[in-house]
Amino acid sequence: MNRLDFAGRHAVVTGGATGLGFAIAQRLVASGGRVTVWDRDEAAGQRAAQELGGAFVPVDVASEHSVRAAVQATLAREARIDALVNSAGITGPNTKVWDYPVDAWRQVMEVNLTGLFLCCREVVPAMRAADYGRIVNIASVAGKDGNPNASAYSASKAAVIALTKSLGKELADTGVRVNCVTPAAVKTAIFDQMSEAHIQFMLSKIPMGRFGTPEEIAALVGWLCTEECSFSTGAVFDLSGGRSTY
Repeated sequence: MNRLDFAGRHAVVTGGATGLGFAIAQRLVASGGRVTVWDRDEAAGQRAAQELGGAFVPVDVASEHSVRAAVQATLAREARIDALVNSAGITGPNTKVWDYPVDAWRQVMEVNLTGLFLCCREVVPAMRAADYGRIVNIASVAGKDGNPNASAYSASKAAVIALTKSLGKELADTGVRVNCVTPAAVKTAIFDQMSEAHIQFMLSKIPMGRFGTPEEIAALVGWLCTEECSFSTGAVFDLSGGRSTY
């Protein structure tokens, strides 16, 4: 594993207790940084923070009050937030648009899109004050291609891509860079939220014939969190095993 240069830096990783978020946090710690895990699962968050040698702040990203309190608690412990990785997300049910439960649609949007917006909204002022920051949003290849039977998830991730482009341009004249990655399916606990048919559909679309690994996603996200990522902002980085090449 290459050691990225994140020495002396501090990152917040939402959804950092498990899955992709935890793998990303591990990579940043291995590269010399400190991590604060934000997650709504307090038990898992505490375990992750202990393993990472970092801190844990319980947060519901879909709640403006909760996110604002998390920023205050984090900055009280750490002088600054050098990187924000928005990894918290849910898939929602696998069903047709005309059968999609309205409450489930709203929940997916609240977590995947509004939650990410709130985290950016509350963290950006601190980054602007420091004139430095790296924001990495975890989108999905579904946001590019649109997966059938996953309309809410696909729509929310397409919106994440658009938000990334917009915010990247708004901050382009500062020291803050905003980018996103679009992984194809990565086998983590989030698969537990999907039907087996949907999992096999996703696998069939990947030319490499396999799912990605959390470590592969963490390698790119980790670099996007570093100072070396200096001339990319509002950009979309593909991690789809050849599925999407645009």
